[in-house]
Formats: sequence, C-alpha cells, structure tokens
Amino acid sequence: MSLLSSVSWKGWDSMLRYILRRFLISLATVWMIATICFFLIRMLPGNPFIVANPLDMTNAERLMDYYGLSDPLWQQYVRFLGNLVHLDFGYSLAHPGRSVNDVIIQYFPVTAQLAVQAILFGIPTGILLGILSAYRRGSGLDYGTQMLTILTTAIPSYVLAALLQLLFSVQLHWFPASGWKNFSYTILPTICLSLGLIAGYCRFMRTLMLEVGQQDYLRTAKAKGLSNIRIIVFHQIRNAILPLVTNLGLEIAGLLMGSYVIEKIFSVPGLGKYFVTSINELDYTMALGLVVFQAVVVVAANFLVDLLYGIVDPRVKVA
Repeated sequence: MSLLSSVSWKGWDSMLRYILRRFLISLATVWMIATICFFLIRMLPGNPFIVANPLDMTNAERLMDYYGLSDPLWQQYVRFLGNLVHLDFGYSLAHPGRSVNDVIIQYFPVTAQLAVQAILFGIPTGILLGILSAYRRGSGLDYGTQMLTILTTAIPSYVLAALLQLLFSVQLHWFPASGWKNFSYTILPTICLSLGLIAGYCRFMRTLMLEVGQQDYLRTAKAKGLSNIRIIVFHQIRNAILPLVTNLGLEIAGLLMGSYVIEKIFSVPGLGKYFVTSINELDYTMALGLVVFQAVVVVAANFLVDLLYGIVDPRVKVA
C-alpha cells in the first residue's frame, strides 16, 4: 500500500512540477512579447496628437507631457510594467477618457462569441470530412472534399464573404447581410470564419488518417479480427487526431482575436478593427494593450493545449 501511495505521489509531484514549469515559461513569454512590442511601438515615427490635429503643435506637446510620453523611455517602460502587473493597459491617446480595458471588455465578448461558434462548427466538420475522405479514398466524396479545401484555401476571405452575402442575403433572403442584433446575424460571419478551419482540418485529418492506416499496429488489429468500425474509431482516428491538438491553441487564439476583414464586411462590432486603427492613429497605449492582450490569449491557449495533450495521449502521461 505504501509503495502504491509513493508512486501516486511521485506522479502528482511530477505533474505539478510540469504545470508550474509551463506556467513560468508562459509568464516569461508574455513578458518578452510585451517588452519587444513596447520598444517597437515607441520606435514608430510621428506624434500621436499631431496625427489627430496637425496644426496644434503646442497642445500636442502639452498632451505628450500629460501622458508621460516626454519622459525617458526607461521610465515609460517601468511604468508600463507596473501597470501591466495590475492588468491596467492605460488610456487611449486617440480617444481621450476611454481606457483600453473598457474597449476589451466591451468588444472582446462579441469577437469571442463569433470565434467560439466558428470553432464549434468548423473543427468538427473539417475532422469529419477528413475521416470520410480518407475512408472513401479515390471516391467522388474524396475528390469533392479535396476540391472544397482547395477552393476555400485559394479564394480570399473577403471574396467568400461577398459571395455568401450575395447568395444567402440578396438572393435567398435567408440571413441578414450585416449587423449584430440577434443570432441570425452571426450565421454568415461564422460560416465565413469556419471555412478556413474546415479546409485545413479536413486536409490534415485525411493525410494523418492515411499515414496511420499504414502502421503495423493496425495490421495487427485487423489480424486479430477486429471490426473495421472498431479499428477506425479506437485506433486510427485516436492516433491520427493527436497531432491536430498541437495546432488547436493557435487556431483558437487567432480566431479569438478576431478577423478585421470579416468584422468589417459584416459590420460586426468586434475587437479586430482596433488592431488596425490604433496603428494608423499612432495610439501607443491602445496598440500595445491589444497586442499584450492577444499575447496573453495565445500563450494561455497554448498552455491549456499542452495540458490537454497530456490527457488525450497516454504516452505523455508516462513520460
């Protein structure tokens, strides 16, 4: 009994040390990204207040002093890190009185809802099409799915969005063309965002299924007399899907931060447009705050995927 308890404790101790190590690496990654982006954004030429009002040089200088942008760069950096520790991204320079935190709180839920819907629809659909395409290799279904992946990958997203609007809004009148009022307004942008996921995961899953299908352990399973359904579900799919888990973090993070083009076309009040406008307006605090927030989302997603990989792959548990 004591031996079993010792082994169990060692397993938990190893897991906790692994989680702590990954967490510290994640913190260090966020700090490095924040530091690099801080100095890169400060290197942008121009004055953010002159961009808004080119003729008022005196007022621009006063505003630079007020926001502390005239201080030495190292003082600005220390102040930025201090605010970052308290999760305070500061106030927008282009929109006085409005904090970056308020922008994130107001617009990120919209982008997140759209991303979650695209993920829940796109990834399972892509994986299912990839499995069917590999299982029916050389059939009409296989060729059809391959053609679909090629078309959705080759055609730009703004063209796909316009085609969806033309077909389902203008001609069929099934869904609204733009806006954000109820669930029906989310369907077309969700489909448009998920098409890339469907194409990517369908192609990857088909390739992985065919590679796994050539492994020796599948031949052994067939020799034992296992049914095709049992071999496909419990052996082929389970091993083929593991490499896709590593891409899941970046896919989720990328969608969570929004797509400027899709949000612009469908008039979605999301966070994507602020990534572009903040740079054009030289809004240092807004640009830096959104970049750091995106870095946190990406790192957190990858951290969770690392833990998920240990759950779905028993070999990682043993290691």
